[in-house]
Amino acid sequence: MSIPGKEEDDAGYLDVNVSEVKHPPPQLSPMPEGLTSHQVVRRHILSSIIQSERSYLESLRRILQDYHRPLMEADPRILSPRKIRPIFYRIREITQCHSMFQIALASRVAEWDTSEKIGDLFVASFSKSMVLDVYSDYVNNFTNAMALIKKACISKPAFLEFLKKKQASSVDRITLYGLMVKPIQRFPQFILLLQDMLKNTPKGHVDRLPLQLALTELEMLAEKLNEQKRVADQIAETQQLARSVSDRLLSKQLNSEQGSLVLCETLIETVYGERGQILKSKERKVFLFDDVLICANINVKGPPDISSLVPIGPKYTMKWSAPLLQVQVVEVGQEAPQGKDTLFQQGGAKRPSGASSKAILGPPRLYQELQELQYDLSVVEEVTLLVGTLQGTYQNLNTTVAQDWCLALQRLIRIKEEQIQSANKCRLRLQVPGRPDKSGRPVSFMVVFNTPNPLSKISWVNRLHLAKIALREENSPGWLCGEDEGKTVAPFWYPLLACHIVSARSVSLLETALHNPVHCALLGFSAASTSLPQGYLWVAAGGEGSQGQIEIFSLNRTTPRAVKSLQVGSAVRCLDYVPEPSPTEEMEAGVNKAPAGIGSSICVGLDDGRVLVYGSVDSAAQCLLTLRNPEGCPVLCLRHSSRFLFAGLRNGTVMVYGRNNSDDLWDPDSCRCVSLGSDPVRTLLVLDDSVWASCGNSVTVLEISSLNTQKFEVHPDPMVSVAHMACAGGGVWMAFSEGSSIRLFHTETLELLQEINISRHSTLLNTGQKSMRVTSLLICQGLLWVGTAQGLIITLPVPKLEGIPKITGKGMISLNAHCGPVDFMVASTSFLSPDLLKRDSVGDGPDSACGGEDRSDTSSQESLQQSYQGDGRGKGRGVLLQYKLRSTSGLPGRPLTALGDEASDSSLESLEHSVEDGSIYELSDDPEMWVRGRPCERDGGRRDRVISAAVISGGRGFRRLREGAAAGARTNVEGLENILMVWQLPLTV
Repeated sequence: MSIPGKEEDDAGYLDVNVSEVKHPPPQLSPMPEGLTSHQVVRRHILSSIIQSERSYLESLRRILQDYHRPLMEADPRILSPRKIRPIFYRIREITQCHSMFQIALASRVAEWDTSEKIGDLFVASFSKSMVLDVYSDYVNNFTNAMALIKKACISKPAFLEFLKKKQASSVDRITLYGLMVKPIQRFPQFILLLQDMLKNTPKGHVDRLPLQLALTELEMLAEKLNEQKRVADQIAETQQLARSVSDRLLSKQLNSEQGSLVLCETLIETVYGERGQILKSKERKVFLFDDVLICANINVKGPPDISSLVPIGPKYTMKWSAPLLQVQVVEVGQEAPQGKDTLFQQGGAKRPSGASSKAILGPPRLYQELQELQYDLSVVEEVTLLVGTLQGTYQNLNTTVAQDWCLALQRLIRIKEEQIQSANKCRLRLQVPGRPDKSGRPVSFMVVFNTPNPLSKISWVNRLHLAKIALREENSPGWLCGEDEGKTVAPFWYPLLACHIVSARSVSLLETALHNPVHCALLGFSAASTSLPQGYLWVAAGGEGSQGQIEIFSLNRTTPRAVKSLQVGSAVRCLDYVPEPSPTEEMEAGVNKAPAGIGSSICVGLDDGRVLVYGSVDSAAQCLLTLRNPEGCPVLCLRHSSRFLFAGLRNGTVMVYGRNNSDDLWDPDSCRCVSLGSDPVRTLLVLDDSVWASCGNSVTVLEISSLNTQKFEVHPDPMVSVAHMACAGGGVWMAFSEGSSIRLFHTETLELLQEINISRHSTLLNTGQKSMRVTSLLICQGLLWVGTAQGLIITLPVPKLEGIPKITGKGMISLNAHCGPVDFMVASTSFLSPDLLKRDSVGDGPDSACGGEDRSDTSSQESLQQSYQGDGRGKGRGVLLQYKLRSTSGLPGRPLTALGDEASDSSLESLEHSVEDGSIYELSDDPEMWVRGRPCERDGGRRDRVISAAVISGGRGFRRLREGAAAGARTNVEGLENILMVWQLPLTV
């Protein structure tokens, strides 16, 4: 990394010395009497901010006064200025930024008891480009600075002695490294403090919106710095690895493609004996690049006195490398008889001559023992039948004894299944190509890695799968990025097109869709199913004439497949998935539910005014209830809260149904009507304690408890209607029936915060059109997805956490597009694996980005956006669906259970396995093996999450756009098939 010279380094910055006499540090006055509990807590948080900032500024000054200045003034020289400046690059500028912030903070603290406002101060101080520039420079240089310190410690004994003396003489004995890492940690600390402040700032407070805007600025700043730090670290890791690679071509490839590192982690390679015993294990560093997998030995050597002062990075020696497309994840029980040209070697080592053809089995040995137990059980069951036919009576030979044998074997089978589950949770087994043997036949070997925790294995399996998807032609490149002036972006860190399929030939017009998940604890899963969640996809048709149709697709294979079709008496306009109420919600509502509740359900809104409620246990789709409105007015949108179902009608009315306490179904007699106006209610959005309903160019906010309303205008043209709404954090994005603009409104003040014209982003493809109609919105994992009437999909970055989801960065446009409009979106919550995970919290799911709704872990997929276009029936409707992997019930294949072949065969024919005591599945027609465990009710409230989000876009036709070429005029969609495109988002844990 090149560091600017002294003159250039100082350009644009003033060396400001802040006198503590003229500018004393912030000091809170004594706490006055009569404060509310929120005011008391806010004062304590403000005190924490003051102390935290004072400590941080003191650390920065210590770097300059205790290290930088003595080194520059040392006589004789310890280090040359040419080496000193890169080590302390931008520290002085960062110190100046925070010195000025402390002056402003002191002024604000002095008037705290009268203003109680601090959010705007953070916005003013840290939204400046200068702050981002100096911190970016510092973060990008940090790895290089640590390398220079380490090198100087080795080559300059006087410098090493200098660092030791400085640490020993300091009060807290903190090292130079400990001081220099603080700027990297600063903004995450600010975010935590402001989040606490926001939680204790009541609605309507003057500081609430400024705090949310401050969080927006800090979150975006922290995200940019985190990404820069990640890139800098992976460049350093890649360069270290490249030095050990003897293959010149691979070494050159690593040095030239430093941004292609997907994942690297220290794993334990384990070699097993034939009885499953561990023969040896050793730490390896495994690198997953976008097209190659590399395993390296770790050599951590360095003087202990140096390693105590600055982290000593390891050196690597490459052990083996393999093209990514030839690496396969192999789960226990998946092994099939290998061909003559494939040999398995032990742990990746060279196969000794004359060695047995047996692989070192380890967990596969457990699977073999399970099969032996199952065989013995089948024999004993036959013996039991024969014993029952005996004419005489014999001691120890009767039906009771034989049944005891069966029960004992069933218990042994369960124990063996649990052993296999335990062995698979943290075990990554890879089949890797080796060098051909002397005769030229290909040789494969199996390597087994123990991962630090189950999340690590899930991450490796998914990223291996996604990296292979990223290599496909349609994803190379897949997007054009506005920030790079039309340049393409690296494929893996953006949505990947996993597949595109014909959705339903018999459905003429796609109207809406939702994901119906199935809840089950997950103990391990394989690469074949990472692109789809488990459950069912319901796709509804507007229909022609008086008939409507619903197609149900199974998502239990690598691509969706149609399993059932429902005919309804009228065109379907909307769907909503309603999960079973959680016990907490039932207690809050004072409900004493009967032991056998209905569970989750799916509500279907029809053109004839009916709302059909279907059971969602599986694709049997039994209709449980029919709700009607008095006038038979078409139901255009449906949304639910924990205790109510809201139906928006074409005549401007919202129908509200309460739950029936006896069976959790909606009570027709509880229906209440709220009239909003004469225009259709086209979309509904449920927030924490209110429902937003669109009617014409206005939106009405209904309080759920009282149904009191507050109406505000969101578009100046009375002929334009609100068609779509998507919520994230403290804001709601809206799209309209006409035009290419989207608008952002604050959820509390209802204030217009931002407006964006999507047509500006479409200029990347030179569509030749001045305006593009926005037809759908979706917020998912930090991206705002925008569907257009032209079939293009545009994504824009939005903050993921507590702030207002304002858009400051430029968007991307997909090179894979539909030929017709993308009109609808459905959103969901996250995937939870309680039995697998033992930590309290792994990471935040995207619930705050998907409407800010994080009500409970038992909530699942929810229909987010529906729209009605009275004049658009013949224009080729579409669907854009987002769902997230949550469960693995309904796994494909035959369950191996202790109940015998009859139960297994019946389950094979069903769409969802009803037998719950079998956790090992034999897949005869699928390339992967799944291992699952039984649901554990006591773990249902755990917060451990793995997010594997997918987005499905639907519309007429599919086309591949050429980068830099014109997208052309709107394609005639008549006669084109309905296409679903499955977009896979990178896995986060």
